[in-house]
Amino acid sequence: MGAATCAGMLGAAPAATASAAAPGLDDPAKKEIAMKLVSSAENSSLDWKAQYRYIEDIGDGRGYTAGIIGFCSGTGDMLDLVQLYADRKPGNVLARYLPALRRVNGTDSHSGLDPNFPADWRRAAQDTAFQQAQNDERDRVYFNPAVRQGKTDGLRALGQFAYYDAIVMHGDGGDSTSFSSIRRRALRSAKPPAQGGNETTYLNAFLDARVWAMKQEEAHSDTSRVDTAQRVFLRQGNLDLNPPLDWKVYGDSYHIG
Repeated sequence: MGAATCAGMLGAAPAATASAAAPGLDDPAKKEIAMKLVSSAENSSLDWKAQYRYIEDIGDGRGYTAGIIGFCSGTGDMLDLVQLYADRKPGNVLARYLPALRRVNGTDSHSGLDPNFPADWRRAAQDTAFQQAQNDERDRVYFNPAVRQGKTDGLRALGQFAYYDAIVMHGDGGDSTSFSSIRRRALRSAKPPAQGGNETTYLNAFLDARVWAMKQEEAHSDTSRVDTAQRVFLRQGNLDLNPPLDWKVYGDSYHIG
């Protein structure tokens, strides 16, 4: 299984002011494609639902990485997820770890989590309530803000996906490699459609900025999820992210018919 990545919390995105005639990434069929594309990069598999139980420390300084979007013990999003699960289902198998998750937030420490947290995570992942909590936190923190901003910028499904994949990896904090910083870097060289720019030109600028951000951190320095996936669709002019889709990540080939 490939390593998932994770990011911190992000703020609210502007409300949508533009939308394309074709289905956006929030269309159920397009969203399923988005989940598979991210899973190919995060877990080397199109079976994204198999990742509810995924957990490991990939050595990137963020502690444990787990679940369908790479929630991390060191970046706050895992803490929020486990708190949501506890709110919905008090006394669940992960609730006991909340004090430890608060202590290790912001670090790569496993203090208070080892040795049983990974096994208990996998046990919790059999619970549909925990699966739903993962879905809801993914949407609240990553998917919905990305789609809102993409629609605000007048982008179609591919552009909305480029935003989503960037937020999944980089979060939207205040640092130079966060999603908002990547977008600002792109805006210095191209305008999105909502500002009168060409969509393909803008997306190329955004992906250039994304690649720069990825190369700032060794754990993210392989840029194939952009170079041999998103850029492939962009070169094909597939701005609506319509199947069939063929792409590669880390040298592995994938297909959606």
